[in-house]
Amino acid sequence: MPTDCISYQTSGYFSKLIQDYLDQKTELKPLYNNFPTLENFEKQITEKAANFDHSNRITLISSLKKQYQNIEISDLTKQNIELLALENTFTITTGHQLNLFSGPLYFLYKIISTINLTKELKSKYPSYNFVPIYWMATEDHDFEEINYFNFKGKKFRWNKESTGPVGRLSTDGLAEFLEIYSLELGSSTNANTLKKLFEDSYLKHDNLADATRFLADSLFANYGLVILDADDAHLKRAFIPFAKEELEKQTSYQAVQKTIEKLNDYTVQVNPREINLFYIEDNLRERIIFEENKYFVNHTKISFSKEEIFSELENHPEKFSPNVIMRPLYQEIILPNLCYIGGGGEIAYWLELKSFFDAVKITFPILLVRNSVLLATEKQVKKADQLNLSWRDLFNKQENLLNAITHKISAFPIDLTPQKEILKTQFKYLYELADQTDKSFSGAVKAQEVKQTKGLENLEKRLLKAQKRKLSDQLQRVTDLQCELFPNNSLQERQANFSEFYLEKGEQLIPLLTQKLKPLETNFSIITI
Repeated sequence: MPTDCISYQTSGYFSKLIQDYLDQKTELKPLYNNFPTLENFEKQITEKAANFDHSNRITLISSLKKQYQNIEISDLTKQNIELLALENTFTITTGHQLNLFSGPLYFLYKIISTINLTKELKSKYPSYNFVPIYWMATEDHDFEEINYFNFKGKKFRWNKESTGPVGRLSTDGLAEFLEIYSLELGSSTNANTLKKLFEDSYLKHDNLADATRFLADSLFANYGLVILDADDAHLKRAFIPFAKEELEKQTSYQAVQKTIEKLNDYTVQVNPREINLFYIEDNLRERIIFEENKYFVNHTKISFSKEEIFSELENHPEKFSPNVIMRPLYQEIILPNLCYIGGGGEIAYWLELKSFFDAVKITFPILLVRNSVLLATEKQVKKADQLNLSWRDLFNKQENLLNAITHKISAFPIDLTPQKEILKTQFKYLYELADQTDKSFSGAVKAQEVKQTKGLENLEKRLLKAQKRKLSDQLQRVTDLQCELFPNNSLQERQANFSEFYLEKGEQLIPLLTQKLKPLETNFSIITI
């Protein structure tokens, strides 16, 4: 089965904003800095080196060493942490929520895109060092988004109450969850490896941040991945001046709102609030609101005067958490970062932020859409060949696919276009005749034309429907295959968990993906496993 070149722009799974960004439409150029090409990184390196506060490197390394103190890490990861002290070292960053057992497959693709880009950059610019960073979204509080994963069409959900930052959430209670999941895995060697990985990650660590760090490190340590938890008082010291400006001047709201006004032709991904900061404690993460010259923590009795909240910020910066608008700025302040790698939705909200970065004089990173992948078994590829289906066929929406296949395999043409053309010719004569008589006859001709054309169109639809019934066995095989590859009529990478494919490929899975994925290409990777 040939591998069709299916670009992100033509796949049907990316928004108009992302399609236009990838096509480098002129009207979007003010929304980003340097477009992601290998050559453009040279300019990005120069800009970041001049703009970055290199004194933040010492704090970054100190925090990372503390976060890794209970994990035995690879020599390459250790080396990468130490390299961050050097002014010729830069980072490539991706971020992801703390989804249970990594959540959907694209968790792997984000990180592999990041790792592979650092390799390409090192080859192109050998005098610099490039470190892959996974930024854990430990300060998120929407537990309902991350407390489950899908395995072979079944949803495994961790039912637990959570109100504060998810990274601080206790892992108590996951033993029973693991027992249920283990029953589905079976008893193969790869199944036992997955059970041990889950157990070592979640049953031997006290909170979700530590568990996720262990999980990601276990999967990617040999590639030198550095995992960062930015819910850290020392790291947030560098963020204090920017948080203070946010509290006092609401700079982000004003800048982002102006950008949104220019995005009339697109769906806006996120809308800024007047203050884009949360106040956090172990069981609390609530918005900060400014009303009547006081700062309030939403849904609580906590309030501050201007002087009090600035004092709180100076003494306890860890209690101030950036939301989706401010988080990217925090990232770029504490990391010597060149590029952020994310999915379409993430890149869409980053495109709202450049004017804000300009306002606070921080270099805006290159924005790269992560690799997207469709994994297919040899059996599925063989089935597609037998059904004479291309990958482009399978990427179609299901109704369009079934219509196209019905037309293709029908013993006779379903298209009644020739009959419609004959009808047009007949009515052309009637219109000429109408011009020679009373105008009321023209109206009658027009009404009859509309009626008969609509009649043919209805017959065409009924003929298609009849053929679908007649060919139902073949069409069902097409439907079954597409549903296997696109569960819930969605991309596989947004639905399935990596464990489903690890059962088949085991330790070969990540090396296979790492070998195949090219981060700067904007086509779907279709990989046979």
